[in-house]
This record gives sequence, C-alpha cells and structure tokens, in this order.
Amino acid sequence: MQTNSSSVQTKYRTCHLCEAMCGLEIHIQDEKVIKIKGHDEDIYSKGHICPKGVALKEFHEDPDRLKRPVKRTENGWEEISWEEAFDLVEKGIKKVRKNHGNDAIGTYTGNPTVHNTGTALTLYDTINAINTKNRFASHTLDSVPHFLVNQLMFGHAVLAPIPDIERVDYLLMLGANPLASNGSFMSVPDFRGKMKAIQQKGGKVVVIDPRKTETAKKASEHYFIEPEKDVLLLLAIVNVIFEKEAVASTRILDLSKGLDQLKELMSSFSPESVAPICGVSAKEIRQICVDLIRHKNAVVYGRMGVSIQTYGSLCQWLINCLNILIGSLDREGGMMFTEPAIDYVKLMAHESKIFRYESRVDGYKEIIGEFPTAALADEILTPGEGQIRGLLTIAGNPARSAPNSNLVEKALKELEFMVSIDCYINETTRHAHVILPPAVGLETFHYSFVLHIVATKNTTKFSSEPLPIDSSQRYDWQIMGELSRRLFSGNLLNRVKTHLLSVIPPKVKLDLALRTGPYGVWGGRLWRKNGLSLRKLLETPAGVHLSNLRPVMPKRLMTEDRKIDLVPSLFHSEMKKVLDLKDKPSDKHPDHLKLIGRRHLRSNNSWMHNLEILEGGSRKCTLMIHPEDAQNRHIQNGHWVKVSSPFGELEIEAEITTEIRKGTVSIPHGWGHPSKGIKLQKASRLTGANINVLIDHKRIDAPSYNAAFSGQEVRVQALQKTSLEAITQGKQPTSKEE
Repeated sequence: MQTNSSSVQTKYRTCHLCEAMCGLEIHIQDEKVIKIKGHDEDIYSKGHICPKGVALKEFHEDPDRLKRPVKRTENGWEEISWEEAFDLVEKGIKKVRKNHGNDAIGTYTGNPTVHNTGTALTLYDTINAINTKNRFASHTLDSVPHFLVNQLMFGHAVLAPIPDIERVDYLLMLGANPLASNGSFMSVPDFRGKMKAIQQKGGKVVVIDPRKTETAKKASEHYFIEPEKDVLLLLAIVNVIFEKEAVASTRILDLSKGLDQLKELMSSFSPESVAPICGVSAKEIRQICVDLIRHKNAVVYGRMGVSIQTYGSLCQWLINCLNILIGSLDREGGMMFTEPAIDYVKLMAHESKIFRYESRVDGYKEIIGEFPTAALADEILTPGEGQIRGLLTIAGNPARSAPNSNLVEKALKELEFMVSIDCYINETTRHAHVILPPAVGLETFHYSFVLHIVATKNTTKFSSEPLPIDSSQRYDWQIMGELSRRLFSGNLLNRVKTHLLSVIPPKVKLDLALRTGPYGVWGGRLWRKNGLSLRKLLETPAGVHLSNLRPVMPKRLMTEDRKIDLVPSLFHSEMKKVLDLKDKPSDKHPDHLKLIGRRHLRSNNSWMHNLEILEGGSRKCTLMIHPEDAQNRHIQNGHWVKVSSPFGELEIEAEITTEIRKGTVSIPHGWGHPSKGIKLQKASRLTGANINVLIDHKRIDAPSYNAAFSGQEVRVQALQKTSLEAITQGKQPTSKEE
C-alpha cells in the first residue's frame, strides 16, 4: 500500500471477473472507492483494463447485493443471524440425508468459484465432506471437452496447452472471440494489441466462425462456417497435412503413439469432400493448410464455439493432433504448457480421474468428479433411489445457464431443501430456503492459482483485501469451513481431516503452496534464498515474472505409459458419427435456422447484468439474422420476432446483419431477468431474453456429455411491432417462463 496524500490510498488488485487477470490500481478514500484504473506496472497486464474491471466499484456498492443471511418465508425474504442460518442448513440437509441417503444431496458450483480464491481453496473440502456423487458444475456447460481430451492425451484434465501468443506468427482460431472474452483457456490481457503485433511482423490471424465476431473483424482473414461442422474442416486440414507429407519430425512426435492409425482415419476427409457441407471452400481449406505449414510458429486454437456442440470433444482432440503434426506442441512460438508457481496440475493429480461411476437417469459417466449440468433437472425430477431432493449451489445460476432452463426452474421448485452460497437473489437462488452471502470482490484477497494454468507467461501475484468487511459479514472460506464441519458424512479419520482443513486460514495454505512449489523457498531443494513466499508477493504487488513459457515434455506428461495417445479409443469409435455427417445430406428442417450464442465484452454470464456501468457499448441482447433469412420471414430490422423450439419460446428484437452466416441466428447468453421473486433491480428492467429456454438438454457432446448449445434448430417468426412500440406498451422482450 502507498499513500498518495493524507486521505487517499492507492491499493493494487488483480481483477477476478474473467480469465485475463488484469492488474488494477484502486484509489480509496474513507473506505470508499473513488477511482479504478489499470495498473501500468502490473507484470502481466501492463496497464490494460476492460470495462468489467472498472465495474468492481459498482459491484461493491450494489444495493441488491446480500451481505447477511436470509431465509425464505411465506411473507418474503427475512434477514437472519449467521448462527440461525447455519442451524437451518444443518437441519435441512441432514433431514434429507437421513430420509433418502447421501446421494439425495446434489451440489452445483458456478463459474465464479474459479475466480474467488477463498472458494477455490475450500470448495472440494466442503463437497467431499457432504459425501455425495451427485456433483454438478458450470464447466460441464462449456469446458469439459478440453478436460476429457487433456486427460486422454496428456494424462491430466487441466494439463492444457496454451498459445505462446507473443511468439506466434500464424494463429488459426475456431469458435473463439478473445476481443470479447479476453481469452478463454488462454489468459490474454490486451488481445487486440497482441493480435496487431502478430500482423505487424508479417504474421496472420485467421478466424473460423459462423459469425463475423469482434475478433474476426480485426483478423487477417475470416471464414464463415456452418454451425457444428468445424469437425469436418479440422479433419480435412489433418488430411492435407498427411497428403503433403508435411508431418513435422519432432521430439513430441517421438513421444506420441498412433500416427499410422490417425492417418488412416483421416484418409476419406479431403477438402473437396467436406467443403459443400462445412461451408468453407476446398481452395480456402488448402490455403489454410499452406499457411500452417509455411509459418514457423503456427498454432491452432479452439474455444467455446467448438466446445459447446455435438462434436466438441472431437474438435478439441483434432486441434491437439494438428498442433502435434505441424510441430508446434511444446515448442517456443507454438502451443505450450505452463509451469505455475502453485502447480495445480500436481496438487490435483488425485482429482484428475474420469468414468468411475454413472449418473442415475441417463448413465452419464463422471468426469473429474462431476456429472453434466444438462442432467441436473432430470436427476431432481425422476423418482427412485438416489433422486436429488436437497441441493447446495455455490456461486451459480443454472436456471439461466443450463439448457432447457424452464425444466431446471421446474426442478428447483420440487426440492425438499435448498441452500445457496451467493450474493444475489437471482433466478436460481430465489428457490433456496436459505442464502448464505459471502464477502466478494474488493472485500477479499485474491490469488489466481487456477487461471495461472492458462496464462501465456509464467507469472505470479497476490492481492490483499482493498476494503474491510464489517462484523456481520463472512468470507467464503469461513462459510465453507462451517458447512464442512456441520454437514460432514464419513468415518472418524476423515472427520478429523475435514476439521483440520476447515480451520487452516487460506493464506496459510497459499503460503505453504508457494513455498513448496517449483519456485518456492523450499521448492525441490533444502533452501532457496530468493524463493517465492506469500511475504515476497506482498512486497511486490505488481507481481513476479517467473519465465516465458518453455518446453516441459516429457517431464509433465502424466499418462501411464508416458506416451501421448494420438487416437484414444473413445474418439476412434466416435469417428463413425462423423462419417455419417459427411455422407448424408443435412436433415435440418427447411424452415428452421441454426442457433448460436455470443458474448459481449461488457458481460460475463448472467450476474453482471445488474451493474449499470456495463450497460453501454455493444452489450445488447438481439437476434442477429442474415438479410435473406429476414426477408424470407418478413422480418424488419428493430422489430420483434418470436423464436421457438420444442422446449420453449422467447420474444426478442431482430438485428439484421451480414455479420452472421445465412441459415444461422445468434442470441447472447445469460440474458432475460423478468422472473418474479428475483432482487436484481437493474437487470430486471433490461430488455433481453434467455436463450437457454430454447435448448434441448438431451443434446450433448457424447464423449464428454458437455451441453451442445450451438446448432439447436429454431423457428423464427415476425411479430408486427417495433421494440419502441413494445416499450411504450410497457412490455419487454422476454422468455415465456412466468
């Protein structure tokens, strides 16, 4: 901490609202934030900041944010003491457990659990203490194909290759929009600057997407592609690499097995055979291949758009294979692996297991301990042994984020008891019997030990709490610890272990992990004078640069035979479906359109919609539709349309644009807050609709069970009124839920 004047303090903080880990400079006077700006000396972001970082002030001051526990009564929400709240939770959960067994308790963890250090450090201890198999998490909605592929190829679910972005000279991106996301499975502050740097040195950035995204507009090239046909494009590229005998002879290839089998699988997917189906011409596909081969530092990177579809795992597998074949994996300027100060890969090696048991209703297998969120509603609503009758949600809103969200809402109403750890009364937590709100944002310390796994440099930094909490508030780790002790189910040895873990302060855990990590005071040696510790990070608020990304294989390879499997058996059998996709005509209904999502820079999932400072710019919930599709349906720009599927319908403003592929429409995720009983004043007044009422929850990526949001068929019909007319009539575009 530095004092700029007698009354204004400057404190430093890492923004926790997305994966970019931008450093913030926060000016505080009389325990109130008066200004937030980028921290120019931050070792990672170097002053870059996006609108979300500035919004931390408004988040802290949001009058809708809960600070004390509440219970739901017939007369509405009633504020209660922490002791009463914990007593109610203990009584409610134990009653469900006594009557129906351990697996009658379900848990759901949302995206913010990764971004809140106290939660991340205590989450697994709490869930393990509850001792249930019915665990669900938000990453099964967008990330589990990465985890599955990493586990099968490299031996660990979060051993994820990251583009060495500052040394890349050709970047091929599929279904990724880092100008809006700041990177995902690739922490990149100021991606705009890094993309420009690639282009200025003669390199290229190429985007494959059904929409001309913010990133595509600035890229060197953009190719429209038919939704869910990325797998065919990737297969054709691999086919050409083999055809041209351009497979690079590298030490990584020497560490791999199954090359001949991979070549055989690719043999029938020529560019000419897939082009009419995927929408990228054979000439364009071959040019992409030429560029991948001729550039020294070429990488292929795919994210949300290729993960949340029915071929998500195959896409991520083929992306890894491509990077191996062109010689870019684990090489400077290619796709590399991090070596973070707290090595989450090694620390969580015991958690990185898959397919150990199955879900009750649909037989979905667990992946790193969790079932797909797409199965949550059915597990609550389907009678029988193991039916979920009690639920703990932690910083998640599946009533907005899960597919077929109307069914999720129906299921939540049926629970015998529900408790939520959350700071808002939203579409999910309104169904809880008790809400336990943790201190959040600027009230908490921060260390991004999970996000350093996807960083483009090996750095580390720690942020102390910029603002204090009052005596009536609790930190997330305090809440988790209390729940662990009260809700424990297991033997005496594990009870003692749980109790000890629940009372160790998280900063002590962090310090120990830093000291014993690869760069720590005790890291692999008896003593390292300048090694890392929490004290050292406290003395360097701008962070510590540890190293650029560097080759780490085979040291970090964790497969049993110490080989990279190019053709895991699971994907070999899954390829039969792709042959059908290539050989048969599209079965899409001629009047239907394919639905995809999108993301805005000023929005990150549903909970940020309550911050007025983020309402400006391009943050807009509309249906993007191609002019020809609009004309065929008599739709005019700015008018309302009805979008429907067998699972629900919504009304939304039409945005006619050539930035979307013909036959495709796009609606952003997380919008639509008209529900009764929520306490989100600003979000509730926003126009917008919940895309997930349209999505089939049985539509999944078969290998990983990740929900397949992209490619859902919908019907779009004109409504003869403008948005202005609707607002004048006092009605907003909304999902039809209540």
